[in-house]
Amino acid sequence: VQLQASGGGLVQAGGSLRLSCAASGRTKSSDATGWFRQAPGKEREFVAAISWSGGSREFADSVKGRFTISRDNSKNTVDLQMNSLLPEDTAVYYCAAGPWVTTKWIAYDYWGQGTLVTVSS
Repeated sequence: VQLQASGGGLVQAGGSLRLSCAASGRTKSSDATGWFRQAPGKEREFVAAISWSGGSREFADSVKGRFTISRDNSKNTVDLQMNSLLPEDTAVYYCAAGPWVTTKWIAYDYWGQGTLVTVSS
């Protein structure tokens, strides 16, 4: 399974961005897709995740009410819609695939290359 994240860029605080994760291939260990982020000098942190069916979704407290996650299995894509962006959302965002929805990065077996999101104040 290969993952390709895209959609990052520079946006002003309060603005929106939509990240997309395109997957090639699928295995039982890649049914769930998660988004993580890592800011300079900080540890990687969970952002959101969605199950294959879309019936299970989880969000970090810091993004609840601002970010949504969705998937289109016909296209093998998972999107992260980010609204009301804050400067503290600035980070490299990674998509990852794993067997189930979890906030633990170690549970995800496949990782994309990351896309940079910069939110200016």
